[in-house]
Amino acid sequence: MNTIEIIETKRQINLKETLFSGQTFRWEQLEIDSNTYISMIGNTHIQLQQISNNKIRLCSSSPLIDGQKPTVFFNEYCSLDIDERLCFSEEFRRVYPVVSQLAEPYMGVRVLRLNAFETLITFMCAQAIGMNLIRKQIRTICNRFGERHMTEIDGNPLIQYSFPSPETLAAASPQDLRICTNNNCERASNIISAARAVAEGRLCMDELINNELSLGSIRNSLTAYRGIGLKIADCVMLFGLHRHDAFPIDTHVRQYLGKWFGLEKTQKALTPKTYIELQHQASEILNPENAGYAGHILFHCWRNEVRHMNSF
Repeated sequence: MNTIEIIETKRQINLKETLFSGQTFRWEQLEIDSNTYISMIGNTHIQLQQISNNKIRLCSSSPLIDGQKPTVFFNEYCSLDIDERLCFSEEFRRVYPVVSQLAEPYMGVRVLRLNAFETLITFMCAQAIGMNLIRKQIRTICNRFGERHMTEIDGNPLIQYSFPSPETLAAASPQDLRICTNNNCERASNIISAARAVAEGRLCMDELINNELSLGSIRNSLTAYRGIGLKIADCVMLFGLHRHDAFPIDTHVRQYLGKWFGLEKTQKALTPKTYIELQHQASEILNPENAGYAGHILFHCWRNEVRHMNSF
């Protein structure tokens, strides 16, 4: 690793809880140091070490990460422009004191600003399977279709693979890709179809990173493709298109909306109509501008504190 930066932040950040909270699946914890994590951003090796709640050591194999200086990249990647305290208003804390107390240890969870295409493919893989299997599938996709890169950590060689390009996945066959989708050939075909749309410019992810566009408009653009439903589209918007007002609803979110906030519609079948109605109700309870950001903190809190599901 050629570039080393010590980054001090004004915001809380807990790397482990952030990187293993179900939004990205390519970070790995070093066995020799439980406070250090490695991954690849583009073609750059990244190593992050937690020094304190507000201090991070960043090492990279390049002086630029995704075209930015490391500190600039890190601040944007970890959404350090967002004050996590503003995600939960004083009114929320007064009305829901038990939830607020439970969520307090998770205020260092940052919602990451991830690559849009990688996020799209990741959540197309992530339907109705556990976190460990998602991680395994994404690792297999990178190892089979990504580019091989080598670096060193403390003198020891490290081989990592970049996430494959839209063009590479577009050229894959369902038979080749199905090994990366738990032998689900339909899912493999859907991923190839989406990759082709991106590679051919019919689905331009960069154009969708636009705060002037409504969530409904972006959602319609994404769900026009097979294998992309409302929840996947909202995950892509929140993590990949950086729309902190997008509020994905899965089983865990539905459970905490019912248990913590008493939303009666959580007892109904999650039809598209009910899904959208629950989103509106959740946004009214939370700060609408950052409902998805707050929702992810609550999601991670629910899984850990209520369901005791610590595996990511």
